[in-house]
Amino acid sequence: MTLRLGDTAPDFEQQSSIGPIKFHEWAGNSWVVLFSHPADFTPVCTTELGLTAKLKPEFDKRNVKAIALSVDPVESHTSWIKDIEETQKTVVGFPIIADADKKVANLYDMIHPEQSATATVRTLFVIDPNKKIRLSITYPMSTGRNFDEVLRVIDALQLTDSHTVATPGNWKDGDDVIIPLTVQDPEVIKQKYPKGFKAERPYLRVTPQPNK
Repeated sequence: MTLRLGDTAPDFEQQSSIGPIKFHEWAGNSWVVLFSHPADFTPVCTTELGLTAKLKPEFDKRNVKAIALSVDPVESHTSWIKDIEETQKTVVGFPIIADADKKVANLYDMIHPEQSATATVRTLFVIDPNKKIRLSITYPMSTGRNFDEVLRVIDALQLTDSHTVATPGNWKDGDDVIIPLTVQDPEVIKQKYPKGFKAERPYLRVTPQPNK
């Protein structure tokens, strides 16, 4: 199944490290970072889940819930969490889906046969409170993810959802933003962008980030 931006994230019910989860019900009105890892008790995955655990305060500030997935069983997750917490000096405060039957992995196209016929690759989805897919990134098994980039994109999505702006390349929270080409009426521009703007070209109009 191919999932595209704007699609509704498929609902599912599956076992996890905290018990059975009904995904949409568990997500509630939060944003969600759903990410798969190839296997428990592997080095790159251990660092990724440790980093995600340490970022919980940043996720909480943004109304984001994290949830991981691999095709290992619950017992494996439970045992591995102890290793993550000990080696990464953190507390795993998010669930890990135990997708032993690969139901969710197949639903979200997380198994890429040219990488592995059985294990999930490093797929990540950002899902908004309306259960719409807003970002998808797939990394190879050998490369750990940059979770600072995940937070950056969530900041951009939440800002552009609440204000009529776009974000330039390498944008970070607090940087200038771009006035979209869809906004052309001078009176509307004055109203929406009271801090003014600079125009390097008629199509490239930069304005200070609006207040959140």
